[in-house]
Amino acid sequence: MKRTMIFLLVALAAAGGGYAMHLARAIAPAAPVAGARDPLMASFHDLEGNPRTLAQWRGQVLVVNFWATWCPPCLKEIPAFMELQRRLGKSGVQFVGVALDGRAEVAAFVRQHELNYPTLAGEEDVARYMQEQGNKIGALPFTLVFDRAGTLRHTHQGEWSAEALDKVLAAYLVK
Repeated sequence: MKRTMIFLLVALAAAGGGYAMHLARAIAPAAPVAGARDPLMASFHDLEGNPRTLAQWRGQVLVVNFWATWCPPCLKEIPAFMELQRRLGKSGVQFVGVALDGRAEVAAFVRQHELNYPTLAGEEDVARYMQEQGNKIGALPFTLVFDRAGTLRHTHQGEWSAEALDKVLAAYLVK
């Protein structure tokens, strides 16, 4: 029941607010949430069920994309993220997908689409973390960009084009 309610709330938010934000193509500098913990210490489960923290990618320009297997704008941006990972990975960019789905659904999707970056999964913990990082409406997709020091620099609500994200990442790849 709880899972169904969360799913319905996220789906409604994604349908309304997410689409409106997508149209606006909002790119915003991140604003820290008062009293929030270090965002890289968040722990989600990998597809084998092991807990993993985002801190393991500290030292790289980290792009954390929150998505779901049932979210059309999420699915549209994944191929662009895969291309950016392929092209910029050797420069120190690391994409990590965090799906608002169960591990079984996400594992099947990852196998079918051959994602080239780590993918984690969760439900209530993912929704709560997104809210802590500024996703007040709970819509998907939602993307965070951390610099090499682990500081949250950008948040983006809605689908993010490869060109726009590439421009943001370029600023953090300069040493």
